[in-house]
Amino acid sequence: MHHCETTTLGVLLRHEGLHLSEPMLFGLGAGLSFVYWDARAMPFPFLGGRVKPFELTRNLTTRLGLTLRVEETTSPRRAWQNVATPLDAGRPVGLQLDCYHLEYFRSKVHFGGHVVAVCGYDEHDVHLVDTDQQGGRVRTSRESLALARAERGPMTARNRSFTIALPETPVRWQDAIGPAIRDCAVAFLSAPIANLGHRGIGKAAKLVPKWRLPAEDRRQAALLMEKGGTGGALFRNLYRDFLAECLETVDHPEIRAAHELYAEAAARWTEVAALIEQGRLDEAGAVLGDLARIEENAMRLLRQM
Repeated sequence: MHHCETTTLGVLLRHEGLHLSEPMLFGLGAGLSFVYWDARAMPFPFLGGRVKPFELTRNLTTRLGLTLRVEETTSPRRAWQNVATPLDAGRPVGLQLDCYHLEYFRSKVHFGGHVVAVCGYDEHDVHLVDTDQQGGRVRTSRESLALARAERGPMTARNRSFTIALPETPVRWQDAIGPAIRDCAVAFLSAPIANLGHRGIGKAAKLVPKWRLPAEDRRQAALLMEKGGTGGALFRNLYRDFLAECLETVDHPEIRAAHELYAEAAARWTEVAALIEQGRLDEAGAVLGDLARIEENAMRLLRQM
């Protein structure tokens, strides 16, 4: 899998006997969004393509009627108990943490919204499942995991751990497709501030050509869009594939039309990343302007679901 939160959800749900593809997990969790985020402490503006950390998990479990149990604490001892107790009972556990401290992580940057699944532990290490990019089945020391979970800063949580259980009569995931699509479209079209949703893409179209960034920062911005756990094209590949899977269950004309638009959008987001890396920012801005219109049109179709 490509994205950390859907990777973890896949592990936890497969344990419960529910097997869903990564695009379906992402779509049922109404994970698609957009944010243009710039702050003084940041080396360069951030283009984000999904909802905030853990919102996807809450959306998915609520929509499917699953039992989500979330634990948070400031106590290191209690934090470990919240992981070890369900593991000892045979249930995998999801964690939100800062990937900077994980010993297997390939790039040493702080990101407090990373999510992993824990499947076991021994005296020294914890056994995890992370994205394919980070190695899939991996391990890190118990000490490093404690540091990662306790880190404070943007998007972090207080030693957050969570488990998921299926009730006796869960909602059929097929019945959740329409509400998930509609809710995602409504949120995208009615974002409360101008740097979110389709208006945020339009804002990026105006601001990206004004960037005065060194080549390394441009390269890093492009890398995050394509390789930063997004599945490529700033999560648009995942949403395109989600809509394609939906058509196998619900052959709806609005979904079919929106799928064609998101297939175009995915290709053009990859183009934007390449243009940013090459320093062709005016061209990137022009494509972003097109993308604002393409995605607005797609979401207006999907809002009718």
